[in-house]
Amino acid sequence: MSNSQAAQTLTDIMSKFVALVGKQLPDDVTEKLKDLAENEEMPMAKMIYDSMFLNQKMALEFNRPSCQDTGVLQFFVRVGTKFPLIDELEEILRSAVVDATKRAPLRHNAVETFDEKNTGTNTGKKAPWIDFEIVPYSDKVEIDVYMAGGGCSLPGTAKVLMPSAGYEEIVRYVAEVMTTYGLNACPPLLVGIGIGTSVESAAIMSKKALMRRIGTHNSNEKAAELERMLEDGINKIGLGPQGLTGSASVMGVHIENAARHPSTIGVAVNVGCWSHRRGTILIDSALNYELLTHKEVVL
Repeated sequence: MSNSQAAQTLTDIMSKFVALVGKQLPDDVTEKLKDLAENEEMPMAKMIYDSMFLNQKMALEFNRPSCQDTGVLQFFVRVGTKFPLIDELEEILRSAVVDATKRAPLRHNAVETFDEKNTGTNTGKKAPWIDFEIVPYSDKVEIDVYMAGGGCSLPGTAKVLMPSAGYEEIVRYVAEVMTTYGLNACPPLLVGIGIGTSVESAAIMSKKALMRRIGTHNSNEKAAELERMLEDGINKIGLGPQGLTGSASVMGVHIENAARHPSTIGVAVNVGCWSHRRGTILIDSALNYELLTHKEVVL
């Protein structure tokens, strides 16, 4: 297979996968929603969960996105230095988005800032957003696909705290975001928190926290305990499905952290809505793929 043929093959794979992510929730999200629904006691909340599951069923039957807001596409890429299409990968992902916009179809959400012009392709300046991590000696690429809709982007925020504020202030900050903006993001939410030195490092970590499988915890025992405490605390707010009250507010709380400067605590919050359209695909050098988030699906 020539390099151009390989690039086209990978473009087709990614286009199909992007379209799939818009229509079918990842396995862990589906299972968590079922768990929350089974443990819900309020009649209206139970009805809303039922409508969510019906929505997912109809999205597959009618081959249409499960939410009308298919967001701005974001890719988090971990690519090996020996992956044969590493040089072409950025353009491949852009082309895949253009193709998926027609294939899925995806709503046209890329508006050029200042020009206020919708490109009609879901691509534009730095769109889709692509975050690269280089993996030495590997010939594989692992890609997270995420559709960040307007509602779940609205609560996104970051700030730098004085070190004297401590971790207690992080808890207060997260609680303020959830009580102020959580309703806008279509609960139950997946909450991603980044903790480091600066707003930019905290922000990217908070978004990557949303890529983690629901039910996993930070490898640091203290951070994992804070995840559990925040999940319990936010659930007690009782946002419920679609913010209309219920037993749960969140599907989970994920914290990602980095070593920080001693005189600052950077913290950021990002959330995913109940229709958490995230997918992870692993591709080897021969372009064989494995869907890590949608186990029973073949593209």
